[in-house]
Amino acid sequence: MYNQRVMDHFSQPRNVGDIPDADGVGEVGNPVCGDIMRIAIKVRADRIEDIKFKTFGCGAAIATSSMVTELVKGKTLQEAEEISNRTVAEALGGLPAIKMHCSNLAADALHRAIEDYRRRNGGAVGAGVAPAVAAGARAASGPAAHDEDKCPSCCGKIAQLGRELAEGRDITAGPPSDPIK
Repeated sequence: MYNQRVMDHFSQPRNVGDIPDADGVGEVGNPVCGDIMRIAIKVRADRIEDIKFKTFGCGAAIATSSMVTELVKGKTLQEAEEISNRTVAEALGGLPAIKMHCSNLAADALHRAIEDYRRRNGGAVGAGVAPAVAAGARAASGPAAHDEDKCPSCCGKIAQLGRELAEGRDITAGPPSDPIK
């Protein structure tokens, strides 16, 4: 199902972890599959000096998170903003069609981290960021009109997992404080 490059990034992911004093953080989740990605960036002289990720999800989610960090480390913010889901999938040598949403999440988490950096530093939010990300669109492969407030059964639990992940809890070690049933 997965090629060797995807398996390599899944079994030996690069840049896993957190940056305690991150300049920007992007978090996205998919209520349909349950994947959650958090990307933290450290920026110096308009370049991504360091980037780390934490992902709760399938092998493709982990591989795409790893690959997006490799693609942008050392790049300018503008170059990083040009990374798309297609860029990530192609860099991995392709993904099964059913897993393409994972590359969307990885690119979206990166774009949100850059947007967060710009917001914190008084820059124009959305400058150079894909319009859907700048507008705050949710990353999801489900219905475009998905509304978290009307969907507490999945989104509430995913949001809880995201908070626990952001707090540094090991959400893979056992059930979250609000287990998904």
